[in-house]
Amino acid sequence: MVLPFRFAVNMLTPGSGEEWRTRCRRAEELGYDLILVADHLGMPAPFPSLVAAAAVTTRPRLGTFVLNAGFYNPALLAREVATTAALTDGRLELGLGTGYVAAEHEQAGIPFLPAGARVDHLAGVIEELEKEPTAGVPLLIGGNGDRVLRLAARHARVAAFSGGRFDGSTATVLTAEELAARVETYAGFEKEAGRAVPAERNLLLQRVKVTDDRAAAVAEFQPAVPYLTEEQILDLPILAVGTAGEIADQLIGLRDRLGFSYVTVLDPAMEEFGPVIAELRTREPAPKTVPGA
Repeated sequence: MVLPFRFAVNMLTPGSGEEWRTRCRRAEELGYDLILVADHLGMPAPFPSLVAAAAVTTRPRLGTFVLNAGFYNPALLAREVATTAALTDGRLELGLGTGYVAAEHEQAGIPFLPAGARVDHLAGVIEELEKEPTAGVPLLIGGNGDRVLRLAARHARVAAFSGGRFDGSTATVLTAEELAARVETYAGFEKEAGRAVPAERNLLLQRVKVTDDRAAAVAEFQPAVPYLTEEQILDLPILAVGTAGEIADQLIGLRDRLGFSYVTVLDPAMEEFGPVIAELRTREPAPKTVPGA
């Protein structure tokens, strides 16, 4: 089943109230379907930021991308979600993950649990949220490990793939083949779960460069992945490099092969990605509703 594209910008950059409102209005002007907020120390706080975004926009949906479940008491988080859903007039979509940055837990004075325990806590948060009838928002679950993918297969409206891995100190990217393997594993979990409607699949683009000189753009990224050839870098799913038309073709190809119809960019790339949205909207209309709603 091929779903229509949805495009999101993940807001990472703090600013004044007016700066925030201006960025959110601009995201709507550029055609983004969702305005998202990350959950890292030193970045905007998710829930008040989303309420503020709702006050100055009308069309985009609003979401977390993704909440660090380890930061939250499940019952108190359910209250936050229910209130934010109400104050955003039902536009909220909730993204959850296990959390992966040990230093942030240390800074916050919250124990950084072993990986298995973090997944257990995420499962408990999901269970608590599902008890809260007023917080029945679309749920996105992000991660690449088998247990998190199983949770997504059972509970999520959206399964989000990062295209990378983090071992606590070092980040590495997934090649196209590695990401395809993760998607194939996830599809198997969906079959096991007996889902009537498959989840929407999300991919975060870590780098966007609209250019007619792809080689130069690859050269800029090469130091981050010195073990990859130019051809392998161009094939990385987390990179969108080329003209707006070439990137549009790339995203259509990713959707056809791996089912990624929901694409997120980071806010430094918000303007640069705008022409890609415009290009794809000339080929396909914008979605009217949340897939699976």
